[in-house]
Amino acid sequence: MLNSKKRKGILLAGGEGSRLWPMTAVISKQLLPVYDKPLIFYPLSTLMLAGVREILIITNPNNISLFKKLLGNGSQWGINLQYAVQLEPNGIAEGLLIAEDFLDGASSIMALGDNLFFGNGLKDKLKEASQTDLGSTMFVLKSTNPANFGVVEIGKDHKIISIEEKPENPKSNFIATGLYFFDSKASQFTKEISPSNRGELEITDVLKAYGDLGELNFIKLDRGFAWFDTGTVDNLLMASNFVQTIQQNSGQMIGCLEEIAYDMGWIDYKKMKKATSKFYKSPMAGYLADLLEMKN
Repeated sequence: MLNSKKRKGILLAGGEGSRLWPMTAVISKQLLPVYDKPLIFYPLSTLMLAGVREILIITNPNNISLFKKLLGNGSQWGINLQYAVQLEPNGIAEGLLIAEDFLDGASSIMALGDNLFFGNGLKDKLKEASQTDLGSTMFVLKSTNPANFGVVEIGKDHKIISIEEKPENPKSNFIATGLYFFDSKASQFTKEISPSNRGELEITDVLKAYGDLGELNFIKLDRGFAWFDTGTVDNLLMASNFVQTIQQNSGQMIGCLEEIAYDMGWIDYKKMKKATSKFYKSPMAGYLADLLEMKN
């Protein structure tokens, strides 16, 4: 069994964000706010909840300096952040090629930078997906508009029959979310696929390669889990409203990197205290101060 801490993370924060123009005309969509935090904090928090401490952020040349300014090297959260450039939006799977040297033969978790996951038991689901070092595991859920995503057809034996990228006639209502667990073969599989009709290296083709070996697994996100693909204006607003509602009703923050790092034991009281003073004019300061008082 694989210790999830040995996995490395790939966080894709490239693309043009054309569906969000003009908001993304001069800035990456992953730097836009989802309620009270930059969008990229949410997928980054998912990787941290999965126990990943080495993460490569892949973005475009115009925004890499902004990500570095926002996130730094990750030491404030007890993690190691590195950066790489995707020159053109050539598909999700290209991230596996860009990250090949960074991975250095390690297993990985790939997260899309515009996705938000939330739900009780999410950490357990992430742990479950990390339990094997063989093959690939993806998170799937039902969608009311599956044609906009990678559609996953699941048989009665609970095995994946097919995966199609944005089909005109979806064979099921299950879709692949933007979170993928891979063993060390992922980069090699990506080298063996060809660009699709869209001119992109499709992540579905990499998943099919695992499926051909009988090594493609899935975990369903059932009721009680929320997932947002924030690539459109409406979805970005819905995600913001969702985060606001949950936080105001529960008193708990979603995507609070300091809290996750502290709970994981990656930062100590001193670093949390420093973070509290850093955010002294924002609601985050009071939230972190309350956490320290409650947990010490």
